[in-house]
This record gives sequence, structure tokens and C-alpha cells, in this order.
Amino acid sequence: MKKSLLFPFVLLFLTPIISRAQSSLDGSWKFDLNKIKMPEKPDVYVLQDGMYHCSTCVPPIDVKADGQDQKVIGHPYYDSVAVRVVDDRTVEVTDKKDGKTVATVKTVVAADGKTATVEFSDSTASTEPVTGKGDAVRVAKGPSGAHALSGSWRYTKTETMSDNAAKVSFKVDADTLNMTSPLGQSYTAKLNGSDAPYKGDPGITSVSVKRISKNVFEETDKRNGKVISIARITVAPDGKTMTMDITDKEHGTTMQLIADKQ
Repeated sequence: MKKSLLFPFVLLFLTPIISRAQSSLDGSWKFDLNKIKMPEKPDVYVLQDGMYHCSTCVPPIDVKADGQDQKVIGHPYYDSVAVRVVDDRTVEVTDKKDGKTVATVKTVVAADGKTATVEFSDSTASTEPVTGKGDAVRVAKGPSGAHALSGSWRYTKTETMSDNAAKVSFKVDADTLNMTSPLGQSYTAKLNGSDAPYKGDPGITSVSVKRISKNVFEETDKRNGKVISIARITVAPDGKTMTMDITDKEHGTTMQLIADKQ
């Protein structure tokens, strides 16, 4: 199952989004995997006649499923995709950038065809791999005679994920937010909505952060001037949790994350 489905939230949304000039919010936060509200919109694949199609990938992917590297364009995190059919219920997808493996995803469809498990290792936007396992449920069947992977799937849960993707640290200095994460991503942005460089993620080139009210903030991520995601963050009055409502403009999805102060 294509990593871009699972990873828009594993790599893009589990990175820090903001804070305010209040010392109680400085420090480390960790996202609770059990409290993630996954996107409702399903992802669609067809694996048939030796070809792999991902119509909900951005841009869409259409490559041979022969286990060999196939060139793709328009994707900031990878430039080739290799799809290997392991058996009638298992598929492995490997993404590479400049010849180097940056992500692997193994999807195993259950015998009844109704659910699937996804194991991943991804370093497309980090200095070290993010690893984990998630679950998906079938929303619609694929074409007759197609591989079991074919059809529409909705991710329901991330069972496990390495801590490097679940943690973030930030420091407010006057009207500026400094963010760093174990993934190697960082930015220093004014809390007035002006654009600032986003470092360590090839899919995000700039970021802006606005304080909407005392405990509500909005972060906008851009790629070459185009808005790709917007996150509205509400900090609890006690400063112990943050709720992030995220809109993925590229994939047309929404999700919610909750982080706990460490």
C-alpha cells in the first residue's frame, strides 16, 4: 500500500506545529497514537495485469508491478517506485530518491479481504527512519480478477510508531517560535503569520504561524508558495495537551491529533 497514504500524517502532520509565548508550553510533547482521528476519505489502488495504479496519490502513480525501479515525477520525497507482488495477499513498495531507498511499505491483506496491516520504514523527511505498523479497512472492492490489494481502503489505526516521529520540542522567544524534532526538522517563525523557512523536509519549503486567540494557533505549510496543509491548534487551559485539527490540501483530507506535555 502506497506510503503516501499513511505518511502524509506520519511525516507531515506529526511534526510540530506551534506554540505561544508562554513558558508552560516550552519543552517536549508526545502525540498519543490511541487518540488519532484518521481521515475518512479512502485511498484507492488497482493492482492488475502487471500494473500498479494509485489514483489518490498526489500526483497519481501508474507503474509496472515487476519489482523494478520505475521513474515517477512530481513527488518531492521520491523519484522512483518499485512494486513487488510477494503473493496473492502481500505487496511490498519501495521508494527511492537519487538511487537511495527512502521508504518501504509492506501491506498484507487479511484472508477475508476486509482488513489489512501495513508495516513501514520511512526516511523521506527525516535523518533517521520512522518505523511502525498500522491497520486499514476495506471500503470498496477492486476490479474482478485484480490483486487483493485493489480497491478503496481507509486507515483506521497506527498500532506502533517509533518515538522519533511522535515527539517534538519547541521554545518561545518573545514573538518567535523555535521548533525542533528528532526527525531533523526545524523552523524559526514569527507568530504574526509571516513566512519563514522550513528546514529538514523536502516537501515543505516555508511555514507561517498565527496566534488566533489566547490558546488557539494556526500553522500553514507551503511548498514553493503553494499551501499544502493547514493545522488549527488548540492548547488546553492547563497547558497539558494540544489538539491539532489538520486539513491536508493536497489529498483533500482532515484528521485530528492530540499531544501530551512530557
